[in-house]
Amino acid sequence: MLSRFSLYGFLKNQRYFEPFLFLAMREVGMSFTEIGLLVGLRELVTASLEIPSGAIADVLGRRRSMVAAFTVFVAAYVTLAFAEGLHGFAIGMALVGVGDAFRTGTHKAMIFDWLSQHGREDERVQVYGYTRSWSQIGSAVSIPIAAATVYFTGRFSPVFWLAALPAALNVVNLATYPAGLDGDRKSRSLRDVARHVVDSVRFVGRDVRLRRLLIEAAAFGGTYKVLKDYLQPVVAALGVSLVVVLGVGGTQATAVTAAVVYVALHVVSAIASRNAHRVVTRFGNISRAAWWLWAAALVCYSALAVTLWLGWSAAAVAGFVAIALLHNIFRPLLVSRIDEHGDRQAGATLLSVESQATSTAAIVLAPTIGWAVDLAANQTDGLWTAAAFAAAIAAATLAFVVRR
Repeated sequence: MLSRFSLYGFLKNQRYFEPFLFLAMREVGMSFTEIGLLVGLRELVTASLEIPSGAIADVLGRRRSMVAAFTVFVAAYVTLAFAEGLHGFAIGMALVGVGDAFRTGTHKAMIFDWLSQHGREDERVQVYGYTRSWSQIGSAVSIPIAAATVYFTGRFSPVFWLAALPAALNVVNLATYPAGLDGDRKSRSLRDVARHVVDSVRFVGRDVRLRRLLIEAAAFGGTYKVLKDYLQPVVAALGVSLVVVLGVGGTQATAVTAAVVYVALHVVSAIASRNAHRVVTRFGNISRAAWWLWAAALVCYSALAVTLWLGWSAAAVAGFVAIALLHNIFRPLLVSRIDEHGDRQAGATLLSVESQATSTAAIVLAPTIGWAVDLAANQTDGLWTAAAFAAAIAAATLAFVVRR
């Protein structure tokens, strides 16, 4: 099953539009505030459905939930391909939010359930890090395809059409997973789904360690989810220097620059995920490793804010790559810690609670940071405020939440 889990991640990350999503919105005249609101809308939809979708997966079947998620993704990508303004992008982003709600947490619960069935619980970090690395490899492979599409068409919208195909292929992959990965389904009633939600939330409320982990998830994951897309305008600014060198237009130069930068970012992320278990070994235990990752994140966000303030685009790109590396080490550690303290029969729900915490943080941060960037300056010049927000959040979490 490791190959099937890895194939899922590889296909999932064939989101050819991701390196160009902000740029596609900017192309039709949207401000960073409007883009932030759209990102917030996506996360609001995800957060609203996150826990119910996890409970539905635990009670009614995880495979069915995953198949439904990727069917919605196909519809979302087609909608984004047709979008020409705020309303079209709002519908597409809302559909992406629905798909994310039914996807996040559920597949990780299937992986951990499979490990439990085979007596391999102590390999959580290593196995999840391995499958996550294939997601990043998928992203690295998708970048040249996306960049070539933008380069030769001179437009950003065709990448949305392209993303619908691997999403459809993942529907087939997930539908043919073994029935044993559906979880322990004792009932099919919606009443039991509601009861399962209440019991899972109560369980989280009673467990101090889980509450702290959810705060960490919101702070680290929510901040990264919002900030990572601000790499796109930095890449566009860096690409301007290639217009004269390559003798191409601005869109083509951005495509070339994005291909180089994002391939490097995802290769680094894949290596980081696959070796996350080595970080735990290096620091002696998983909690101590998490503390040091938070400290490193604070340093990286602070340095990124300085480079963006000074307008050093190349150095800023390096900062974004370093933060991606930390995130892809931190993520396997976080979900493994949650699974370790959680209830096996509520695996998808608990991991959905974690994902909801991340989405809730992004709901607040996305429009706030977008407004701050617009207020500070135009385009790249004001991006330092986004990194400054992230540094402040890392500092507060390190001081008041994380225990060494």
